Amino acid sequence: MVKLTLEAAKQLLAVAEQKARQMGLSSDIAIVDEGANLIAFHRMDNARIAGIDISQNKAWTSVAMQMPTANLAQSALPGGPSFGINTTNHGRLVILGGGIPLVSKDKIIGGIGVSGGTSAQDIEVANAAVQAFNSLLGFGDTAMTSARIGSTIRTGRLAQ
Repeated sequence: MVKLTLEAAKQLLAVAEQKARQMGLSSDIAIVDEGANLIAFHRMDNARIAGIDISQNKAWTSVAMQMPTANLAQSALPGGPSFGINTTNHGRLVILGGGIPLVSKDKIIGGIGVSGGTSAQDIEVANAAVQAFNSLLGFGDTAMTSARIGSTIRTGRLAQ
């Protein structure tokens, strides 16, 4: 079984931070494992304190719901099939974009959550880390990734 390591999580944090800096953002970035337990967290200088919980809950939601958090936004609108879902799980379920599961061989092995910009910006930062994750696993681009990252990805073992 592929397992997300602390070293891999640190690499993903670095890629996400680099993307946030390129975009002029100060972000809170969280990486969780397959059980939605926090592996690593990074709060950039001047990132909002509220973003600490938001980023961690976005990562948790992406694993718990097995989908990007942005997918919940439309269905959670008033009159939608999932209206009110964000009030469940003691309010931990986040419907804002920026939480994306990390998938290996059709199995969720973790998730990333980003808070610091608009939902679209948070998605872009998270997607940079997802693309790095997929590249390190040798998967290349997938349907969940759309952002391009620079050439500063360090090679190394992603999972054990």
